[in-house]
Amino acid sequence: MPRTKGGTVTRARRKKIMKLAKGYRGSKHLQFKAASTQVFVSRKYAFRDRKKRKSEFRKLWIARINAAARQNGLSYSKLMHGLKVAGIDMNRKMLADIAYNDEKAFADLADAAKKALN
Repeated sequence: MPRTKGGTVTRARRKKIMKLAKGYRGSKHLQFKAASTQVFVSRKYAFRDRKKRKSEFRKLWIARINAAARQNGLSYSKLMHGLKVAGIDMNRKMLADIAYNDEKAFADLADAAKKALN
């Protein structure tokens, strides 16, 4: 029985990995073994960080809302509670956008929250 040679399938598999490893530093874009290891790790990070991105944006929105709330004499938690009591149902992404782009509208929301708390 003749030996099995690494033919077109093996070459294609390796070429695919090497193409994915383009732009990596050092031997990671030159040697198949190093490249395949790095591609595996890179994909693991990409999967993890797609999930992480959501919490990072939420953190950013909360920081922006807190900063704007404190300019209007409220803490973040009091503002959010006041808005809930006032029946203003708005997500953090929209609140952060208003806080960042339209200070007057955010001040009106903060006033509504203050009135609802008193």
